[in-house]
Amino acid sequence: MLKAKGFSTKVIHTPFAKEDVHRALHQPIYSNSSFDFESAEQMELVFQGRLPSHAYSRISNPTVENFELRIKQITDSLNVTALSSGMAAISNVILLLASSGSNIIASKHLFGNTYVFLQSTIKEFGIETRFCDLTNADEVRANIDENTVAVFVETITNPQLEVVDLDVLSRVAHENNVPLIADSTLTPPNVFRAKDFGVDIEVISSTKCISGGATSIGGLIVDYGSFDWSKSKKMASLAKRFGPFAFNYKLRREIFQNMGACLSPYAAYLQSLGLETLQLRFEKAATNCRELADFLGTIPQIKAVNYPGKAGSTFFEVSKRQFGDFPGAMLTFDFSTREECFAFINKLELIKRATNVYDNKTLIIHPASTIYCDFDKKTIECLGVSNVVIRLSLGIEDIEDLKADILQALNK
Repeated sequence: MLKAKGFSTKVIHTPFAKEDVHRALHQPIYSNSSFDFESAEQMELVFQGRLPSHAYSRISNPTVENFELRIKQITDSLNVTALSSGMAAISNVILLLASSGSNIIASKHLFGNTYVFLQSTIKEFGIETRFCDLTNADEVRANIDENTVAVFVETITNPQLEVVDLDVLSRVAHENNVPLIADSTLTPPNVFRAKDFGVDIEVISSTKCISGGATSIGGLIVDYGSFDWSKSKKMASLAKRFGPFAFNYKLRREIFQNMGACLSPYAAYLQSLGLETLQLRFEKAATNCRELADFLGTIPQIKAVNYPGKAGSTFFEVSKRQFGDFPGAMLTFDFSTREECFAFINKLELIKRATNVYDNKTLIIHPASTIYCDFDKKTIECLGVSNVVIRLSLGIEDIEDLKADILQALNK
């Protein structure tokens, strides 16, 4: 049988777990909550996890399972779990690995909600986050101790657009028997193979590019089975029983079930459709981003343009090595004052004033006054979020129309 090798081919032709009775080409939407069994004995085996089947849609569902199988196929991973949001994916992973007295290593250059979760939310459960410069291997190494349970990194930080050398970071983590967790939302699996750079657990907000243009909210936990869980205090006993499947066992049989952050079947259906066109849409958006970064650099009113795929960027070389020709489809640019930022945003006609990234539409936002509006000035500065920075997430429109909208807004 011919084995599919290309990214889109793998996505489109991932087989169903079970043949559909009507031979549908798309996995149907199973919107029900419960499933019937042939016998009490069969029901017992399914609930014990000894027979693969579905019992209750909060735990597993055929439509969601098909979406997970597609992600597993294209990532070449051991296990995939789909959840209700990207933040649900992050919180499930952290609460699985950490407990009171544990610590996590992370950068302060993080998306706002992720930073608050690590800095404040889990602190109330006795879990410490040690924020340090992840581009400095010595600093990371100095912060790891016997209670460190994970190193957490965003492949491209949002909105600072910092890129860490993952080969170096994973080496430091693994030398100290600590797993590397990477949020790769800005670098979807068509451009970034996490397992090739030492990532053990990948978390993704599938709300973004995977959903097909912001059709639904979702998240993913991708387990590569690469970490030796016998080196984890919390997971050592499970590792003796389940080996590389220890993480997935604890996730699916405890954390995921009990937290209840399951992906809905309808959202899974939408995101499966979005996955089929991911490569086409992302390459268009990323190409737009690269061209617009050069274009913005020619405009006198704009004081700086930040995009890791732009020649001259501090992170250009490491971005190219890790993400190829498409290091994300998001950039930032600076005006002189906050007032200039607002005036420009208000005059745009085509580009949408909205949060989220990797919609099919180009979206613009002033991060300091929105995503980080609850942070004090000192914290915002510490996080590297300037008051004169605008974030632009590129869509798949015609690039000349985007340029025209920017020019008319500036000329007004």
